Amino acid sequence: MEKLKYIFDNAKVGIAICNAEDNTLEMVNPAFAHIHGYEPHELIGISPAEVFGPDCMLKLETHETLLSCGMNDISFETNHVKKDGSPVPVSVHITVIKDESGFVKHRIANIQDITERKTVEKKIEFMAHHDALTSLPNRILAKDRTEYLISQANHNGSKVALLFIDLDGFKSINDSLGHSVGDEVLKMVALRLTEDKNPNDIISRQGGDEFLYIVSIETLKEIIPIVNKLLKKFEKSFFVKNHAFNTSASIGIALYPDDGDSFDILLQNADTAMYEAKENGKNTYCFYTQQMNLNLVEQLKIQNDLKNALQNNELILHFQPQINLADNTIIGAEALIRWQHPELGIIMPMEFIPIAESRGFIVQIGQWVIEESCRQAAIWQQSGIDIVIAVNISAMQFLRGNLESIVRNALQMYKINPRQLELELTESIMMHNTEITLQCVRNLKSLGIQFSLDDFGTGYSSLAYLKRFAVDKLKIDQSFVRDILKDREDATIVKTIIQMAKNLNLKTIAEGVEDANVLAVIDAYGCDMVQGYHFAKPMEASEFEKYYSERDKNFTSR
Repeated sequence: MEKLKYIFDNAKVGIAICNAEDNTLEMVNPAFAHIHGYEPHELIGISPAEVFGPDCMLKLETHETLLSCGMNDISFETNHVKKDGSPVPVSVHITVIKDESGFVKHRIANIQDITERKTVEKKIEFMAHHDALTSLPNRILAKDRTEYLISQANHNGSKVALLFIDLDGFKSINDSLGHSVGDEVLKMVALRLTEDKNPNDIISRQGGDEFLYIVSIETLKEIIPIVNKLLKKFEKSFFVKNHAFNTSASIGIALYPDDGDSFDILLQNADTAMYEAKENGKNTYCFYTQQMNLNLVEQLKIQNDLKNALQNNELILHFQPQINLADNTIIGAEALIRWQHPELGIIMPMEFIPIAESRGFIVQIGQWVIEESCRQAAIWQQSGIDIVIAVNISAMQFLRGNLESIVRNALQMYKINPRQLELELTESIMMHNTEITLQCVRNLKSLGIQFSLDDFGTGYSSLAYLKRFAVDKLKIDQSFVRDILKDREDATIVKTIIQMAKNLNLKTIAEGVEDANVLAVIDAYGCDMVQGYHFAKPMEASEFEKYYSERDKNFTSR
């Protein structure tokens, strides 16, 4: 008995013996009393249900339930009430003790405090359904709650709006000051988004700088105030570690049932609409339309087919003549790439070059353009067409494409004079990795390659870079040339660029000359060369040869 008493008193598990006849506690060990916040003597002789609450399974009905089910023991989890009134989750195992006649005499309860386990379980449950950084619901929970709202909307005849929110320019914060600062900004964004929200609305972080706002609405008109309120939340700066950050948001909107009947479809369509908002200038919103999806499908097809375009010989070059205003002769041609897609027909460069740059194909395509231009220059040289071919160069070709080696090999392969090749740079190329780019330019210029600066006037237009890179020619962007007759500012810009170029001993070429009146003004300003639809559109090599021959005959006859 002493050994049993020692075990009873020192057991870590709570033990209680309850008299089945009057349902009172006869014995409790210190662990049992401690779990409930009592001293052992305080519990002797009382009914468990009176002190441990209505969920206590030591009440009189328990043994009757056990007997009626033919059971002698049972295990379960429940909540008991402690002496101070606070709840305590417990794990309980009850065993029935019978006398020789089979009557229930006592019930023995083994009990454990499972507060710590329940806390861990709740934490695991929370982590499984919430974002670790912002504590917002994650995609799993957002999907579950959205499907519930959809079922309600289906029953009530209402709508559900899913708003896909993407921060504008957030990558620059991570790149400039690190991900720890970016994480703090994301936390602040989460706080702002949850301010003043309706309790039934769902705000979720999908990952990165992407958030969802899901709300039930009766009519479409209710969305506009909500979206404007969300955009307004980004007007104030975010302050982290003595730095002020300004960011806006682009929002795509998809509606149930108009744009989809499930969370996944609504999410996909809202994502598509968000990218349309980005295209429309950012810091705005856009509703999903079916046309967006059609455009996306076509874009995905272009992405998938582009990698095989070179292998299948689907890329071609068109050439636009460049006219020397001093004698009205063709002195050059700009090589412009086209993609002759077997199903979609001719695809213009603005539709596939950005994709090629983002997918890493631009280096191979750029190499093909240089080699094909040199091949064509060699053919024309043999037939008496002695002109300069201008080729646009991507920044990626400087960074990863071994441009100098590619140009040298192309010149050697087709045995053309380096002065027949002109490489067109953009200001963005000169602004990044300046020393690497500058050395490459110097090496190529030493071979005799000419360089022009494309779209001059649309970017930084730094005179320091003009001096360092020593380009041979400035190309005046067509956005200035096109409206030169009706926009005094454009006229002043063009006139100033031409005069500055003359002072720097640079040649100028005006793009986008489309009628005789514009040509007359450009000529009067002293521009050296022009190109545009007034003379000819970009054309295939065979057409260019005919155009050159006809113009040469006309010029000779005069």
